[in-house]
Amino acid sequence: MAIENREAVLSQLSERLGRKRPETVEKPDWTISPQRSVFEGLTQDELVSKLIEQCEAIHTEVKLATRAQLIEAVNSYLKEWGAKTVIYANDKRFNDYGLSEFLINESTLDCRMWESENKEENIEFAKKADVGMTFSDITLAESGTAVLFNDGIKGRPVSLLPESYIAIIPKSTIVPRLTQAAEAIHQQSMRGEKLPSCVNFISGPSNSADIEMNLVVGVHGPVRAGYIIVDDKENL
Repeated sequence: MAIENREAVLSQLSERLGRKRPETVEKPDWTISPQRSVFEGLTQDELVSKLIEQCEAIHTEVKLATRAQLIEAVNSYLKEWGAKTVIYANDKRFNDYGLSEFLINESTLDCRMWESENKEENIEFAKKADVGMTFSDITLAESGTAVLFNDGIKGRPVSLLPESYIAIIPKSTIVPRLTQAAEAIHQQSMRGEKLPSCVNFISGPSNSADIEMNLVVGVHGPVRAGYIIVDDKENL
């Protein structure tokens, strides 16, 4: 991704500060990097266990599923929560996993896929929806965080406006912590790939303890969240 006017801006800043701009900046070679040692060497199954453990602390239910069981797991949440209206992200993985067909054909549900060309109408629907549903692009085991890349198509309000939220987490997306997520985004940039215009980090339902340290759920987003960890390496 090209960065415009960088040299001119940096030169102007150096001039204003009365400092000479260095020709090169060497990256520090740290002798200790504790941020890389968290969950280092854990297998993918062990990372799944760490993620589930953390989800208990952030009031987020977790279901495990194979690809063949994914629709059943999604339907289980919808029934438990009494959902009638659902909005889901404009993400091709909903087709790949057979979820689009299920949601569209389920007669008891009013379902809608996010459509950018009908943005305002979709926002109003999302505000009243019982459930919003997305796939996670990177998932942080340490904090129980689903990382969502939004390129302006998937629909950022899908995970923010509905009463409840479901994150479908492909097992292969689980990494130890924020360190690995930041590195993945950095590598995308270094390869010249298009970066997402927005990156959301979602750690369970909306929580706030700003007032007298009393925990209140659902102030700034969904009041409940459920994760489905799906074994995306398994063949149907």
